[in-house]
Amino acid sequence: MSNFSFSDALLTWFDQHGRHDLPWQVADDPYKVWVSEIMLQQTQVKTVLQYFDRFMQRFPTVHDLGKASWDDVAPYWAGLGYYARARNLHKAATIVSQQGQFPKTLAEWVELPGIGPSTGGALMSLGLRQYGVIMDGNVKRVLARFFAIEDDLSKPIHERAMWQLAESLCPVERNHDYTQAIMDLGATICTPKKPLCLYCPMQQHCQAHQQGLETELPYKKPKKPVPVKTAKVLLLRSNALLSDPSDEQWLWQQRPNSGLWGGLWSLPIIEEDAEFNQLCQRLKLVSTIAPVQISHSFTHFTWILNAHIFQIELDQKEYLQAELGGEWLTPQKATQMGIPTAMKKLISAVEI
Repeated sequence: MSNFSFSDALLTWFDQHGRHDLPWQVADDPYKVWVSEIMLQQTQVKTVLQYFDRFMQRFPTVHDLGKASWDDVAPYWAGLGYYARARNLHKAATIVSQQGQFPKTLAEWVELPGIGPSTGGALMSLGLRQYGVIMDGNVKRVLARFFAIEDDLSKPIHERAMWQLAESLCPVERNHDYTQAIMDLGATICTPKKPLCLYCPMQQHCQAHQQGLETELPYKKPKKPVPVKTAKVLLLRSNALLSDPSDEQWLWQQRPNSGLWGGLWSLPIIEEDAEFNQLCQRLKLVSTIAPVQISHSFTHFTWILNAHIFQIELDQKEYLQAELGGEWLTPQKATQMGIPTAMKKLISAVEI
């Protein structure tokens, strides 16, 4: 099948069956495309749709995002995960805002924090309506199946070959439609599991389909077992002198900017049992309430968090805040300031 017929078949399908109403499909707004591309890394469209409009209402332009503080931005990303994405987006928006204009070339885009060749290609194509080539998971899957490529695509030599293939197929004319079309085909038809080959415009020419390999490709490295870690959570709660129990305050700490949940608010987490016991002894903390356990899965490990609940009297609050840092906040206020999903689970699990 010639290069033209691949793109032609794809664009014909896209015109009728592609997604044309996503909120970031705006011809003259590279900023919306940029935010959506960063949100869509490691995250499905249906999840991003829940966050995108709220984020854009709060930060409608790149200048609004660039001049905001991280503390302003964090609550609007909390729950999306992979927070380094948001920090890089915020840093890059600050740079673009200071420069006064968006990058005009792929090389300029990839100089910004958090933007690699594929995201840069998407920004050239979808954001600026210039020529751009992408290589996200959808594109890899479509090409690996269409050409029955059985190589391990995580290896650099095979990754480079895939880029060459993608570039050879990518048309100059209607480039932005083609970019969206190949992503849409991968997201809606050529899906990771149970691809809908019957509805695929490439079915007659797809080598994986002809060989019965469509569910085997692209090649997946055997998954390593995900390690399980445990940690203790210090839940200090104070509702002294409050008529409404829902107004009770917990002691929250802001996480360091780098590392897990960077910049978000969390209850104190102690990973070593001995350290936790020593801390409780030093602070004279005694709990009469059974611990609450939650589990939260990351891509690289599962965390079992055991929340030990301590009822705090009014005259202890200042001392404990001085010892541990952080702020006394209601769970509702902490949520507004930006907390990770695991802490939302914990709030739900604790009876207030």
